[in-house]
Amino acid sequence: MKKRVVTLGEVLMRLTTASNERFEQSDSYAVHFGGAEANVAISLAQWNISAAHITSFPYNPIGKAAFNYLKKNGVDTKYTKFDDGRMGLYFLENGVMQRSSKIIYDRYDSSFSKLDPTLFNWDNILKNADWFHWTGITPAISESAAQICLEALTVAQKLGITVSGDINYRRNLWQYGKSPLEIMPNLINKSNVIVGGLTDFENCLGISANNFEEGCKKVQQRYPTVHTISNTHREIISATYNKLSGVLWTNEELKVSKVYDMENIVDRIGGGDAFMAGLIYGLLHKNDQDVIEFAVASSVLKHSILGDANLVSLEEVAQLLQGDNIGRLLR
Repeated sequence: MKKRVVTLGEVLMRLTTASNERFEQSDSYAVHFGGAEANVAISLAQWNISAAHITSFPYNPIGKAAFNYLKKNGVDTKYTKFDDGRMGLYFLENGVMQRSSKIIYDRYDSSFSKLDPTLFNWDNILKNADWFHWTGITPAISESAAQICLEALTVAQKLGITVSGDINYRRNLWQYGKSPLEIMPNLINKSNVIVGGLTDFENCLGISANNFEEGCKKVQQRYPTVHTISNTHREIISATYNKLSGVLWTNEELKVSKVYDMENIVDRIGGGDAFMAGLIYGLLHKNDQDVIEFAVASSVLKHSILGDANLVSLEEVAQLLQGDNIGRLLR
């Protein structure tokens, strides 16, 4: 039977400068849509997972375009809300060589940030779901978004649904009077799988450690519902040349993936979300070392694709893992 995954989070319009131009140079911008959790849902939908995304859009042509973007990529939009708010934006200047990429966010007072928690019947939304996914971006946006996330996790835990959370600490997002340490521990306590590193553990959970393995042990001691912890390791040689690998902590054992050289990166936005989607798929369908290898390979392929979403097939991920058809012209 097809697995069902539900994700929750804001979708933004992305405006990217043309041809690697700087903000000061560009007089045209390419439009994409994306959001950490929606990117995960789109990846999973490509892999024969029933993926539903819970979000809100402004009731105007831009909101409808974002809504259609999710539908076009196979995501269930049944529970999407519309209101008279505004679309959150972010602007991207892609770096090249030794020049770093830059992002400017414009998401204040967005439709999603003002979403009413009473609009959602989580028992109904999560009925027959196998998995629920959230990120630390959602509770950082606003008090109402944090409340929606907490209510969703509470019901998911009650129903025995596996919950994953990408901690995704964003310092500049926490602007509504609450700190991560006031909100995040309660959400992690209702989660089973988390993605994060030492900085995330310290800023969101108050846990300090000397290395990833020690951090994982401390997280599990404090949050016994968490049975799996993962993260990526990125070595940055330049904006367009990175090396990527991943680690997976489960059953008191640390597994490390192959390291990939990624030269001539097309677009690194969404790479972490592609990893998260690969991790969810791997944990639903694979075992042991294959889980982390699949997640990292999924992320590597995303770096070759323009836009936020990882539009690759299971066959393409399998070919990369096996070393088949890499860079070939396929007819």
